[in-house]
Amino acid sequence: MRTTRNPQRRRFLKTLGAGTAAAGAAAAVGHVTLVQADTPKAAPTEKADTHYRETDHVRAFYATLRD
Repeated sequence: MRTTRNPQRRRFLKTLGAGTAAAGAAAAVGHVTLVQADTPKAAPTEKADTHYRETDHVRAFYATLRD
């Protein structure tokens, strides 16, 4: 078994590890395209009705729960 050390090999492995970590961080952060960066967000013209409504089918379901 060889006992000599090769500093170039260690430097290569350190660089490879640092590059992998940097690539993982860049992928996790994501990217913004030029179109997304320049396009202002449009205000909604009509507010969506998100309020609760008790319709006939909801009343029928509630009736099954009471039995």
